[in-house]
Amino acid sequence: MVILLMIAGYLSGSLCSAIIVCRLCGLSDPREDGSKNPGATNVLRLHGKKYAGMVFAGDVLKGTIPIIIGHLLGLSDGCLGWVTLACVLGHMFPVFFKFKGGKGVATALGCFFGIHVVFGLICLLTWLLVAWLKRYSSLASIVMISIAPFLAMFLLHAQDIFFPLFALTIVVLCKHKENITRLIQGEESKVKF
Repeated sequence: MVILLMIAGYLSGSLCSAIIVCRLCGLSDPREDGSKNPGATNVLRLHGKKYAGMVFAGDVLKGTIPIIIGHLLGLSDGCLGWVTLACVLGHMFPVFFKFKGGKGVATALGCFFGIHVVFGLICLLTWLLVAWLKRYSSLASIVMISIAPFLAMFLLHAQDIFFPLFALTIVVLCKHKENITRLIQGEESKVKF
């Protein structure tokens, strides 16, 4: 059952909201403009808040829905952690879009809300606080995803969720390696609130 839901989660994650929204709305492909990352932040810079909001909502929902299904099937928190990893890997390496996807943060956040609303809310507030204080979307994402495995383990009292979410953290941080380099060099683009 877990394997089937992981496959479904990967396929759900592979539905790249940024590419779909931009194609449907006649906008430029986010993989070819700006940071070339098909995510909400790049769409925000390229096409504005309305389209970025649509992309963000799509990315969150494609993570939340498989996790809710997992809850309905009675999966443990540890199993939901593996489904979360599959959803995010689908977003990063989408089978429908030549395995070139985004960085997985919004989809991870959607999964976190699906696992437990308070867990998702704390992660979202962490992202917002860091982004507001430092004005770096990437730094906010790095901080949020780094605390997630520890927060989930202690908040949910579930040690079996730590390993899949820790694996998720490593994968997301690897996707942010260029951002990390730019942050260290003081060259990372800031976001405006």
